[in-house]
Amino acid sequence: MKNKDFIDLTYQEICQKEIELRDELTLLKLKRKIGQLEKTHRFSEIRRDIARLMGLKSCQNKD
Repeated sequence: MKNKDFIDLTYQEICQKEIELRDELTLLKLKRKIGQLEKTHRFSEIRRDIARLMGLKSCQNKD
């Protein structure tokens, strides 16, 4: 996802989305351990999305 997809979200929605992404990342790590992972590119995508959300959260906290 891009920043423009996240900008209109409220603080609560950002927190919820971050939790969902962290859960998905955990599931991907588990699948990698047991050898069932097919989409390895999702690791970097999810990490970037989490970083974007954390940046937006920090900006909203300053306001």
